[in-house]
Amino acid sequence: MDQEFKDGKDFPLFLDNNDPLGHFRQRFYLKKGTIYMSGNSLGLASIDAVEAMLNLIEKWKDEGIKIWNVDENKYLLYSSNLAKLMASVVGADPDEIAVTDSTTVNIHQGVSTFYKPTADKYKILVDDKNFPTDRYAIDSQVRLKGYEPKDAVKIVKCKGRFFDEDDFIEAMTPDVALILLPTVYYRSAQVLDMKKISDAAKERNIMIGWDLSHAVGAIEIDLKSLDIDFAIWCTYKYLNGGPGSSAGIYINRKHFHMLPGLAGWYGNKSESQFKLLQDFDHRKDANGWQLGTPHILSMAGLEGSLKLFNEAGLKNIRKKSLHITGYMMFLVDAKLTKYGFAIGNPREDEKRGGHVCLEHDESYRISLALKARGVVPDFRDPNVIRFAPIAFYTSYEEVYRIVEILLDIVKNESYKEISQKRNLVV
Repeated sequence: MDQEFKDGKDFPLFLDNNDPLGHFRQRFYLKKGTIYMSGNSLGLASIDAVEAMLNLIEKWKDEGIKIWNVDENKYLLYSSNLAKLMASVVGADPDEIAVTDSTTVNIHQGVSTFYKPTADKYKILVDDKNFPTDRYAIDSQVRLKGYEPKDAVKIVKCKGRFFDEDDFIEAMTPDVALILLPTVYYRSAQVLDMKKISDAAKERNIMIGWDLSHAVGAIEIDLKSLDIDFAIWCTYKYLNGGPGSSAGIYINRKHFHMLPGLAGWYGNKSESQFKLLQDFDHRKDANGWQLGTPHILSMAGLEGSLKLFNEAGLKNIRKKSLHITGYMMFLVDAKLTKYGFAIGNPREDEKRGGHVCLEHDESYRISLALKARGVVPDFRDPNVIRFAPIAFYTSYEEVYRIVEILLDIVKNESYKEISQKRNLVV
């Protein structure tokens, strides 16, 4: 990969001038004097997303309660409408997708639906590096079934920096009923081989779900070919849906006959929903797993943002993401390793998500020094600074400038002037 890249100020300008996605940068709100590298935590606002939000607000102002009946019931059926835009991003049929609730609620929904423990098959298989909300939800669900997490939650521990898929397969013993794993690890950017793990689970009659939160919008996903049972994801990271935008859930159509573990009136068939029957008339598609009235103000940004994804094409987005993160790693190797930095993510394209992880003994204070210089990354314990060059709006020239700023910070040790006291949000 290194042979593709060159050092020097002119090379990133050449790359930017030949970037087929470069024009999308003009459709995002970029703050002057700031290099934004936290799109893997919260994506930036786009003109398209804000326009969709404002259109919704105008409809609300004009129509009031009648908003549910305008535009062929667009907002009443907003999840279904957004699913049509989301389908190509996750590789599923629109009716297998619901845009609803939060990631954590959808984890509870998926697990409560597919976790059917028996005396012999009652364990849930997880790992020890996933984002903690997944584990909190899993522990809650096993308690609701009358088990203790120490008995019913089986944890695969990471033996080094990255996981080996064979360790998960080895842990698929006959007592495992369900598996929940992340596609991309938030701390290391490692991409698990979903097919290898999913196929092994199916061979052993184990239900499997995936958390796509750090993958969706950054890597290509084909849920249809994987034939997994369920998946969940957030929409405010790479999908740029807005702070706390409604999450996504995938239910394989082969399970549409099942009742959701958690039922609510918005999972009722639309035809009978406003008859307000006391008996649940389950809608037989992914939207049957919705709970309460949708948060349409938290969904509107997605309408605009997903149109950008369909316009650009995820294959093209992934191609640039791999290239620009590869360029960043090239510069780190060339300029920063001699100052104690190390690459903490996989280097292989097929094993790397959408962000670069830099490790350093002084990562926390260096991350704050970067913010003081107008660079916005984030820090993850114990020693990782995460940088997400987003295909839509990050330029190669910005990546070059970041590495130059890092070089200046460590050469002059300016980070030592910063307190080690932690902020609440890092």
